[in-house]
Amino acid sequence: MTSAATEATAEGHPEIENIELELLLEAVRLRYGYDFCNYTRAHVKRRVLHRLAISGLPNISALQHEILYNHAAFDFLLLDLSINVTEMFRDPTFYLAIRTEVVPLLKTWPFLKVWHAGCSTGQEVYSMAILLKEEELYDRTQLYATDFNQVVIQRAKESTYPIESIKDYTANYQKAGGQSSFAEYYTAKYDSVILEHSLKKRIVFADHNLVTDGVFGEMNMIVCRNVLIYFNRELQNRVVKLFYDSLCPGGFLCLGSKESLKFSDHAGVFEPVVEKEKIYKKRVGY
Repeated sequence: MTSAATEATAEGHPEIENIELELLLEAVRLRYGYDFCNYTRAHVKRRVLHRLAISGLPNISALQHEILYNHAAFDFLLLDLSINVTEMFRDPTFYLAIRTEVVPLLKTWPFLKVWHAGCSTGQEVYSMAILLKEEELYDRTQLYATDFNQVVIQRAKESTYPIESIKDYTANYQKAGGQSSFAEYYTAKYDSVILEHSLKKRIVFADHNLVTDGVFGEMNMIVCRNVLIYFNRELQNRVVKLFYDSLCPGGFLCLGSKESLKFSDHAGVFEPVVEKEKIYKKRVGY
């Protein structure tokens, strides 16, 4: 059967395509150790088909073969499957709520540990660094920024972003209650901006996979925004339990605008602080 005929057959039988997708995910797990089996199938399939279209290969089985024998091809797919939609002060009202409702409580601790789980290319952890600096908390805070993708972690470390994004970043910063001029936090260079080096002083970038890795220290606040929406119910429950176990008593968990603990198996061990902004607090005594 020709490649064209094989492609036509797959297109006419979506159940075959779904089988191919499951085999691809299992191949990725066995060959490279990355487990996407509990990601929502709609997200995974959409990203795999995107990579398939770019590659010019006839079907997912051909893509699987390419990935098994070509590490570079896998690296491209890994970037596709990573969740890298982010920006400085994304959802400004969230950061404003942190300033007004959470910071006063954070100031009661002598030292803070803040974990940004799924940090992607770093814009949101640098946003938190700016907020903490303006609230005079930065020098007694240790920030941990983690992701499973080494490529995006490296980009986060470089803290270099397209200059065309600055207008939006500046508007977000102002809406988030920024206390200065956003221009003070970056230097323009050609078609990019480089964030001030001082913002990195208290940030540790590290490799951590929410699917396979365990408890991460004893944090005062965990920020994991717009990541859980890509996980199925089972994995969401597992990760929320991981966050609970990684928080100190009274610690804060911050989720994304489309996420909620309402239907989680562990909803009872958190209390809402700012429900609208999905900011929760670990209950003491559970």
